[in-house]
Amino acid sequence: MKVAIGADHAGYERKDFIKEVLSALGHEADDKGTHSGDSVDYPDFAHPTAEAVESGDAELGVLICGSAQGVAMTANKHQGIRAAVCWTPEIAALARQHNNANICCIPARFVDEDVTKEIIETFFKTDFEGGRHDRRVGKIACS
Repeated sequence: MKVAIGADHAGYERKDFIKEVLSALGHEADDKGTHSGDSVDYPDFAHPTAEAVESGDAELGVLICGSAQGVAMTANKHQGIRAAVCWTPEIAALARQHNNANICCIPARFVDEDVTKEIIETFFKTDFEGGRHDRRVGKIACS
């Protein structure tokens, strides 16, 4: 699976770690930046990541910043995106199962690498349940 991934300076190092986890799971990471720890603006990387998922260039996405809130808010401005802030594997599973989340947002300053790995593995191994959740997810987008 092709996965779009982006981060700001707070998530830069974690992004490289997540790319390794994705590779171990058999996925290809499409790195939308940033490519250093220099201070940057998170929307500059959240928008290209969300656009790749929304357009179908990537099947799913991962965004990383300090709290994950900024990248999630930015990505969720795109109609076809359901970006979820995931700080535990359980939240990641529910975001996929119940909300059909297509971007996993990681708060790099609040979860360590071990938890990050569990979150990513869970997010990418969990399927949307559909059923009653289809109706609810169908009501998310604005027309």
